[in-house]
Amino acid sequence: MAGTDSSREDLAAAAGPAIVLVEPQLGENIGACARAMLNCGLTDLRLVRPRDGWPNPKAEAMASGATAVLERARVYDTTAEACADLSYVLATTARTRDMKKPALTPRAAAGELRARIGSGQGTGVLFGPERAGLVNEDVTLADAVLSVPLNPAFSSLNLAQAVLLIGYEWYQAGDATPASALMDESSPPATVATREFFLARLEALLEEAGFFYPEHIGPTMKRNLRTLFTRAGMSDQEVQTLHGVLRALSEGPRRRTRTD
Repeated sequence: MAGTDSSREDLAAAAGPAIVLVEPQLGENIGACARAMLNCGLTDLRLVRPRDGWPNPKAEAMASGATAVLERARVYDTTAEACADLSYVLATTARTRDMKKPALTPRAAAGELRARIGSGQGTGVLFGPERAGLVNEDVTLADAVLSVPLNPAFSSLNLAQAVLLIGYEWYQAGDATPASALMDESSPPATVATREFFLARLEALLEEAGFFYPEHIGPTMKRNLRTLFTRAGMSDQEVQTLHGVLRALSEGPRRRTRTD
């Protein structure tokens, strides 16, 4: 369907969620995603280890004019780096995960994203590789999972379809943005980078204490801990308090001097 009106470029979207493509395989798919994004007024494209490198001329050919999205695209070595400045992240998945995370439909996710952006939070949506989707280590970074309710006998979507479907719900929710902020503005939600720094410190202390035993279930225990703390939706102040807890536990009891 054709329908571009270049005289209305002023209507290009303002703030919207970042679209994070993790290990996309084909340049053509990245270009199709860029086109889908601009259809819905989204412009923040982040790429994690694109298989065929970046920039990719095949992406530009497939973008059908959405070159502004491709020109602004940023490339990262890890998913955590791509999400570091974000406070609220959704992971798209069609599979049941052994993690207790809130699960949203695209319509519910759109409202949640609108509300959080309205209160000043950085947000993003993770999409996995075309063949297998996101791995558990990437899903643990997310605050919630996003699943599309489709025909259970055939629910497979290609990458650009998934981006377009979620982007469309985001765009349509534009007039339904909740007016009230979700959190106390005096203590904004912690970003992924802030959470990851705390979790890395926690894991290091637990490793030193021999907590992850037996060794073969250590990765599962770490994933469960990350899911627990991510699900809590921690604020910056809460993370700082938890750092204080770790410091107190690692340093041991302090001797207090009595004054009469």
